[in-house]
Amino acid sequence: MSVNRAVGLSLGAAILLGSSLHFAYAKPFMIVGLDEKVSWDDEGKTVLSAPGKDQVLIVDLASPESPKIVASLPLKNSIVGPPVNLDIDPTGSIALVADSVDVVKDGDALKQVPDNKVYVIDLKANPPKLAATVTAGKQPSGLSISPSGKMALVANRGDNSISVLSINGTDVKVTDTVALPDSVAHVIFTPDGKRALAVRFPAHKVSVLDIAGDKVTYNKVDLPAGQWPYNVVVAPNGKLALTADNGGAGSSDGSVDTTSVIDLEANPPRIIDRVVVGDGPEGLAMSPKGDLAVAAILRGSNMKKAFFYNKNGSLSVLKIDGKKVSKTQDIEVGGLPEAVMFTPDGKYILAGNYLTQDFSILQVNGARVTDTGKRFKVPGHPASARMSH
Repeated sequence: MSVNRAVGLSLGAAILLGSSLHFAYAKPFMIVGLDEKVSWDDEGKTVLSAPGKDQVLIVDLASPESPKIVASLPLKNSIVGPPVNLDIDPTGSIALVADSVDVVKDGDALKQVPDNKVYVIDLKANPPKLAATVTAGKQPSGLSISPSGKMALVANRGDNSISVLSINGTDVKVTDTVALPDSVAHVIFTPDGKRALAVRFPAHKVSVLDIAGDKVTYNKVDLPAGQWPYNVVVAPNGKLALTADNGGAGSSDGSVDTTSVIDLEANPPRIIDRVVVGDGPEGLAMSPKGDLAVAAILRGSNMKKAFFYNKNGSLSVLKIDGKKVSKTQDIEVGGLPEAVMFTPDGKYILAGNYLTQDFSILQVNGARVTDTGKRFKVPGHPASARMSH
């Protein structure tokens, strides 16, 4: 969503949920950010609450149809921005969480202001704990950890830059800052780690970054995405990328929107197609098999008085055959779906529904996706989530 931090919580301590649970989990697991500071009135106007109740959850998905919360950390995070403001390294040892926007007192009212923090979580600790806090750029938002696990890139929406982070265990440092012409919402690596794609939200462009060792360079290769690109995913084979073109500057507007298809094998890369999806795509995920993608569609579900209001959002299912992408299904999920992810085996999809405070659990059978009808309730509003690799 478009533009939170909480008060100084006791960040050192993580809370283990369930006294019978010794903290232990194996892959797959997911990390979930709960934002308890932002809601909406019937007109769709943002309503702010005092900070102090946000959480970051670690969820065991050994049984994907019955997820279990195994730990919670009292860390600030935000629904403002794409739902990919956190990531897990390939070994499952650490996670990064960007704290994009703070809610602060402004006289008698509350207001949102950009933050600049990235939290480093030690997932090997028992229970997981905050290991470090890194200062990134202004309003750090979508981020990704490299395939090697040695680098992360963080899109700073508030100062038109990307922070380059080196990762050595829990020792995470900002090593460089890459300037871009305008605001960047999200950035993701290609599977070979040699390039990254940066989504320039207000410019309606995707920029290609070149990576050599620890050096990240913007060589001004820009691709024309659809309106308001917010999120981007890359196929496991590195041949194709998809964007979520939000269309409404971070919200629904009643009109259909698109996914732009990027041919990464072309030299230079180029947009080869646009696929029509629903109104307001935000979350976006690619199957580990590379044959399916899903876009989470807002459908005005936080705007009760709008002509385009729907109680629930949906998932647009996209079939990928080589470089041909086609929409095959729309499946209703919960209110205001944000994050969406495939399990590492590609057999399940989980979609985090902000307003209904749960995750829809869907099953994948070949190219067909079906709703299991099961929901995983969480103790707050899931603003973001990422899956272990």
